[in-house]
Amino acid sequence: MPRMAVRIGWVCALSAFAANLCGCLSNAPFQPMSGSAVLPSEHFLSSRPAAFDTPMSYIVPSPTDQPSNPASISVVPVSAPFGGSNTTADPETVPGETRNAATVRDLRHIYGRTAQSDDRDRNPIIVIPGVLGSRLVDPQSGRVVWGEFGGDGINPSTSGGAQLIALPMSPGQPLVSLTDGVTPSGTLDALEIRVLGIPFQINAYRDLLTALGVGGYHDSQTKLSNIDYRDQNYSSFQFAYDWRRDNVENAQSLHRFILEKKAYVESERRQRYGNNIEPVRFDIVAHSMGGLVARYYLQYGDADLPADGSTPVATWAGAQHVERLVLIATPNAGSLDTIANLIHGETLSRFLPHYQAAILGTMPALYQLLPRSRQNPVIAEGDRRGIEIMDPQAWKLFRWGLLDPRQHHVLKELLPGVDDPNLRQQIAYDHVAKCLKRAQTFHAALDVTSQPPSGTTIHLIAGDANPTITQYRVDNRGALTVTAWQPGDGRVSRASALMDERYSTGVKWTPRLITPVKWSSVNFLAADHLGLTSDPGFTDNILYLLLESPR
Repeated sequence: MPRMAVRIGWVCALSAFAANLCGCLSNAPFQPMSGSAVLPSEHFLSSRPAAFDTPMSYIVPSPTDQPSNPASISVVPVSAPFGGSNTTADPETVPGETRNAATVRDLRHIYGRTAQSDDRDRNPIIVIPGVLGSRLVDPQSGRVVWGEFGGDGINPSTSGGAQLIALPMSPGQPLVSLTDGVTPSGTLDALEIRVLGIPFQINAYRDLLTALGVGGYHDSQTKLSNIDYRDQNYSSFQFAYDWRRDNVENAQSLHRFILEKKAYVESERRQRYGNNIEPVRFDIVAHSMGGLVARYYLQYGDADLPADGSTPVATWAGAQHVERLVLIATPNAGSLDTIANLIHGETLSRFLPHYQAAILGTMPALYQLLPRSRQNPVIAEGDRRGIEIMDPQAWKLFRWGLLDPRQHHVLKELLPGVDDPNLRQQIAYDHVAKCLKRAQTFHAALDVTSQPPSGTTIHLIAGDANPTITQYRVDNRGALTVTAWQPGDGRVSRASALMDERYSTGVKWTPRLITPVKWSSVNFLAADHLGLTSDPGFTDNILYLLLESPR
């Protein structure tokens, strides 16, 4: 019996680990809070929707899991604002039903005939994952930098591993020139891990790819559905990118990818149908941060941000190649989890090493996931004034992220040729300042109010049934306390997904949505950030939009 109990204990622990890790594959993987929080702000709904009556909360980290640096997160222990118990498991870690979107038989019955139709009747699609959604490899050593744990995967706790996953830092050098040899190598339909020598695979974007497969969008990388596509099997492509790097760089890579796939599809169609074919346009399905890459590309094509930091004029240069853009759980106005992520680093599981804040602080894309300061995501203790989180002086004052003195040992590993600790700190400040400035200009570009040209539409699918942090209070030590929640998917609030300006300073609330994004359609589901793509309602709605909706 004792041996049996030990075995059961290990099985339960590994299952919990796998579920927790799966929940981390999102735009903001850090999950800092328990189910307790102070009451929501004045912007929060006065009467909660029925979906919020379902008991839900977050797993409370053990004291040993809490970071020990001065900018720690604390929780005010009051009753949860959404009702129900505070002791249930995080909804992202609760195993779902065995039936998922890809196995709903009625959907094959509905869309099977369309899946076999002439491929000229539908656009090929490009799937863009979010942060962490692409495998990264080091071609020189052949090691997996991200996408595998154990085996050939790196350990970020070692000096060599930290240097591989972090991006270079150098004062006076623009971010675009701070490159390493790491390259993307495919999207993560499943994440490979190895614990105690036992291999595991965790679904990452498999549900999304399988859902699209039901509608006949089938590529050479992923063969997950048994529907008969006949010869319509070249109409889906996965765009893998280095999610650490600046999102404008990735939008430029997307442009090159689109031109390459456009030439390929048009060549295939000429072979099948002759030269009398229409120019190919794509539909893009983008999850989380991938939606920001796609939105920038749509509005500006492969153009860079202005060097002087000014707000660019939307040209919609990318729209000539894109007919429909479908955003899934995209943090259009940022995510509060990103602040905690950059301050504390990330631990995917107690079985795996910690990704230090100094490592993540080298990645420009993460700063571009920060929320807008005009929506007061962080307020000061006492006078409750809004903190300008895009000001590097605030990061220096509160000793956040790369500028935390407790990260000096990590900086020493990342800057092995710099012996002076003061010089290392100056390099870190320079890097934070460059990343924040770039993020601010990137935000301004996405916040431009401009309507897409005729023939291009933008659609949103988001979650609004999970409590999502929307405001912190910071004390003079840099410690954060949650002061507001709003409906969302647990990581991206409903307001952020919509880019709802009614929550901005100086904007008078109105019953109608105020947003710079011209949405053609919006759908909300009662699912969490990654679980949206496994919801049967998601599959049905996205396949109707892509396959059958009038053009």
